[in-house]
Amino acid sequence: MHVQIIRQAKKELGRDYHLLFSVSGIGLLFEIDTIERFPTVKDFLSYCRLVKGSVASAGKIKGLTGGKMGNAYLRWAFGQAAVIAKRNHVLLTPYSEKLTSKHGKFKGNAILANKIARAVYYMLQKGTAFDAERVIAASI
Repeated sequence: MHVQIIRQAKKELGRDYHLLFSVSGIGLLFEIDTIERFPTVKDFLSYCRLVKGSVASAGKIKGLTGGKMGNAYLRWAFGQAAVIAKRNHVLLTPYSEKLTSKHGKFKGNAILANKIARAVYYMLQKGTAFDAERVIAASI
């Protein structure tokens, strides 16, 4: 069954399938569907549960909401991609250590997951492979 799913993914979404596997730890192409359904990177991050929701009226923030909105599997996948990148990626390991020392372990991991998700969004939009240098450069 697993082989059939992979074969179908390569057939239907070949380019995106190969692009996502250029990011360590990512394997949830069908959870994303097509990237075109997200008009902005913010919409994508919100769907991935990587940003906090808020309730605002007339410019005043009334509180937080949306804790259960979006795709929990993508939140998990990008969290795992951040953990794997922290351990194994030549460029992202020192960057992750810097985030952890500045923000703490949990928040540092969440920030890295958010950055990786942003990179995936732009990868799929532009049809380019993962570039860790751009993830780090965007933060400096």
